[in-house]
Amino acid sequence: MLTVVAIAIFIAAGLLATARPARADNIGYLVNVTVRPGYNFPNADAALAYGYGVCDQITAGVSYSQLIKNIKGDFSTSDEFQASYLISQSAQELCPAAIWQLRQSAAGYRPST
Repeated sequence: MLTVVAIAIFIAAGLLATARPARADNIGYLVNVTVRPGYNFPNADAALAYGYGVCDQITAGVSYSQLIKNIKGDFSTSDEFQASYLISQSAQELCPAAIWQLRQSAAGYRPST
């Protein structure tokens, strides 16, 4: 029994040692935010700059509700989904290490009516 546990620990340690760290996926982000209508970024550089700006706000501790307000204002929209989609794409594709912080900030969030 002890041998099985030792082997399992050895395998788990090996998997953790070879796991790739979370990193940005610029192409995935660009595809997701430029194909979906509504953002109308003038070019890929502007889209990436905006997404990384969202990441900077997340890591700076800007609340989820404030992020939503910022995006709605920047894109002159009242569409809650459009704002939340851009936040989630930014976090998932450009700064996955900030996802936990974003989730903590979004806990209990209720869309404005």
